[in-house]
Amino acid sequence: ILLNCVMPCLVLNWVTAVAPAASDVLELADSDFDYALAEHETLLVQFFAPWCGHCQKLAPDYETAATRLKGIVPLAKVDCTANSETCSRFGVNGYPTLKIFRNGQVASAYDGPRSAEGIVSSMKKQAGPSSVPLHSEEELNSFINHFDASVVGFFSGSDSPQLTDFQKAASAMRDSYRFGHTTEPGLGFKHGVETDVLLFRPPRLSSKFEDSLVKFGESISTASLRRFIRDNIFGLCPHLTNENKDSLKGRDLMTVYYDVDYLRNPKGTNYWRNRVMKVASQFQSQGLHFAVADRQEFQDQLEEEFGVEPSELGELPLVTIKTREGNKYIMQEFTRDGKALERFLEDYFAGRVKRYIKSERPPETNSGSVKVIVAETFQEIVNDPAKDVLVEFYAPWCGHCKNLEPKYAELGERLSGDHNIVVAKMDATANDVPPSYDVQGFPTIYFSPAGKKDSPIRYEGGRDVEDFLNFLKKEATHPLVLSSTREDL
Repeated sequence: ILLNCVMPCLVLNWVTAVAPAASDVLELADSDFDYALAEHETLLVQFFAPWCGHCQKLAPDYETAATRLKGIVPLAKVDCTANSETCSRFGVNGYPTLKIFRNGQVASAYDGPRSAEGIVSSMKKQAGPSSVPLHSEEELNSFINHFDASVVGFFSGSDSPQLTDFQKAASAMRDSYRFGHTTEPGLGFKHGVETDVLLFRPPRLSSKFEDSLVKFGESISTASLRRFIRDNIFGLCPHLTNENKDSLKGRDLMTVYYDVDYLRNPKGTNYWRNRVMKVASQFQSQGLHFAVADRQEFQDQLEEEFGVEPSELGELPLVTIKTREGNKYIMQEFTRDGKALERFLEDYFAGRVKRYIKSERPPETNSGSVKVIVAETFQEIVNDPAKDVLVEFYAPWCGHCKNLEPKYAELGERLSGDHNIVVAKMDATANDVPPSYDVQGFPTIYFSPAGKKDSPIRYEGGRDVEDFLNFLKKEATHPLVLSSTREDL
């Protein structure tokens, strides 16, 4: 999925949005760009083109974020169609490009969420020092009483080399975590340290099943501190949100969905979370990670990945597991005592839980020259060890797929008499795609050779029938048998 318009980009007749009468986004040009950088310690700049659809989509969120960040961090924009000198100087080759500037220099690319809420959250972390100095117990308590976790260093004095290393690490990781430090004597005694680094988990997630703070206890470096934070920040059962979900990718993750609302109903939210944690504490050594999430926030994902309609969500939590390999499992019979969850995990680790596969129903007849595959029949058709299989992953709405369809059908006809090869297609929007097939756009085509089903080959050639046949003549396990007498290739 393309998030940027790559330059040059085909200019479609975009409808130009009407700008509000007053804007909190600074409009910069070649003539005043450097002056603006010198005026602001920290600045987020969006490089855009008026015709870019992604820029138009971002515009209202960017405007809202600028208003909410007024007085904290200014947001600016540069029209690259009118200010090519500045955009060229900073290597802008796609729209929108967002960069963070600090003290007149590029500090980093902005890689955070592009929603108003995400921009505000990300840029608040960029405001002020990378590590906040804390001078009293009141300031310390105020700092750690936050929605996100806090990392606080306790040091003997302002000339401490450990403090210098801590601030260097904080500067490198300020995009992701909150840092504070103190050199006031005795502030760490209440937490059992004199000089050390402590990670404070968010107070709303305090639980009897784990400590609310974790002691670092190592020599400070950016690498060691990064590793410590990464391994400890989420704890046993974090609150999964759209803002932190990317940090939890790449894990075998069990997520419990219900009405998570720490603002209006923290007691009710922790009622279910504590039941999850009680069970999770029994299985935490087995490689599975745990989280709770608001089902309304993730409704689209639940529907897309697990086929759960909004009408199917009741009062009790819904449980899903998604592994690093993409395998999915679901449990809908949650009980208030947590026993059903305990039995579910026992069965999961014993291999007794059936994997959930999103799949269309197999077609009643499948005698066409291009075989229709659904997730339930993928193993049977594509992974048939005796067959070479060319499979197209498509989307019904994809224009390129529609253009390919007659040529792909002709290819199927040309090979219809060859019993060693199968030409097939699957709607990748309605069926789960196996993890070994990387489908990021449509159409995506793979060749699965007979006897080598663990090593499918991505097809990168042309889209004419002759292109496919040339590829198959090289890769097929057996010589092709063509139904046509044409052999002019």
